[in-house]
Amino acid sequence: MKEKAVITAAITGSIHTPTMSDYLPITPKQIADEAVRAYEAGAGVVHVHGRNPDNGLPSPDISIMKEIITSIKSRCPVVVCITTGGGMGMTLEQRVAPVTAYRPELASCNAGSMNWGLFPALTRYKEWKHEWEKMMLAMTEDFIFPNTFKTLREYCEVFNKNETKPEFEIYDTGMVNNVAFLIQAGYIKKPVYIQFVMGILGGIPASSENLIFLVDQAKKLIGDFEYSVCVAGRAQFPICTQSLLMGGNCRVGLEDNLYLDKGKMAKSNAEQVGKMVRIEKELGIEPATPDEARKILGLKGIDKVNY
Repeated sequence: MKEKAVITAAITGSIHTPTMSDYLPITPKQIADEAVRAYEAGAGVVHVHGRNPDNGLPSPDISIMKEIITSIKSRCPVVVCITTGGGMGMTLEQRVAPVTAYRPELASCNAGSMNWGLFPALTRYKEWKHEWEKMMLAMTEDFIFPNTFKTLREYCEVFNKNETKPEFEIYDTGMVNNVAFLIQAGYIKKPVYIQFVMGILGGIPASSENLIFLVDQAKKLIGDFEYSVCVAGRAQFPICTQSLLMGGNCRVGLEDNLYLDKGKMAKSNAEQVGKMVRIEKELGIEPATPDEARKILGLKGIDKVNY
């Protein structure tokens, strides 16, 4: 195990909708406030998406993203990881635009295409706060999340140009091979930073055996990497704890899981971070500060961003 492990807080994402939780941050102010509270609770990194402040719809508007990240930076030194996953309907250009505009230290980079199914959630709710929620979830029954080799090459060029570290999101085994190819082709250099994303319908299920397998494959195919784990749903805390035991880092937050305990909804990202901090300390691990996270992940520093 590590002496220091990075806790990332994924603040709002594009999966959960306003109907699913009254605590999901929607406006730029709410998202920034949640990020700062997550930092105060012990997160070294925050992962951010933008949403339309009027209805919560995931938004590609880079002015919304700027409002969020400048507010965070003005109040705390946490590492900001900007999404390039975006949301359904966003073009590839819209997804990568914040990296070009704001040159963040860290940004997500999805490592392959996949079926992405959120539609089973339709049966859990009878009424919706906004019409778009039901429509978006239904559309995922026939949705492929596109991240082609051409896209990955072009994204790596953008990341390299802006000295932004990619956080490669790996949703299934084949994506480990994709990252290995990017290294072999010279599009990206080691050591790379990987995040194993488990529990999405269309990706690898969240289980202890699958995490062991993913890490083993990455060791064989990539060799030199740092990794984190995030889990959709109820297995979030158990699998994140396993990651710590295996020498990895972890991600919690309302993007991935709306609950703190069985039957108890999380009222904030900070609550989930606080729980993860307690777990880390019980294992003899200290949560990495933002500057320690920068060192662990090999980031350029907050003084080199463009916001």
